[in-house]
Amino acid sequence: MSQTKIKAGGFDVDVITGTTALAEAPASTDEFLISDGGVLKRLDASHIGGTNTPAFHAHLSANQSISNATDTKVQFNTELYDTDNSYDNSSNYRFTPQTAGKYFIYTQVYFDTGANNNNIDYAYIETRKNGTAIMDTMFDFRDDRDGRKFALNSHIVQDFNGSSDYIEIFGSMSANETGDLRFGGASSVHKSHFGAYKIIIWVI
Repeated sequence: MSQTKIKAGGFDVDVITGTTALAEAPASTDEFLISDGGVLKRLDASHIGGTNTPAFHAHLSANQSISNATDTKVQFNTELYDTDNSYDNSSNYRFTPQTAGKYFIYTQVYFDTGANNNNIDYAYIETRKNGTAIMDTMFDFRDDRDGRKFALNSHIVQDFNGSSDYIEIFGSMSANETGDLRFGGASSVHKSHFGAYKIIIWVI
């Protein structure tokens, strides 16, 4: 019996049976057959959808002391993952992806007065792109000074140019307190964390 071979220039439809199932996600080099304007072509799986990378997630491994009512960069120093080495967790504490696109950015900052008194006036966090605030979240207790410790969350979608654009997180807390004001951190609990990932956009 003769065997039918698939060649770059064409194929015999009889050999396409679909009897064998692929029981896992296709590899980036796996190929599909599509009709491009009536011309049958092979398409690598890497060109379909893509991946949500670059991506990273980092957190504070210990408390970070801060000054009263002073904008302070949050030093998320411990990475859970960083797919493309795009986050600096030791000096600038910023995310600078080298792939252009839209990114989902999220953060949580835990504020703690270090005292058992309800004495926080206000607290806020800012997401800054290239040094300019693009998103802020705030608690304001100045009418009754009722804050002791809590977490603020923020998220936003932003375009990155894939070269120089970067994101950082700043926070500030004002309190009637002379003790240890801080961003809360811990080695095993992500009280304060920061992350981002590239969004896959389908255009149909």
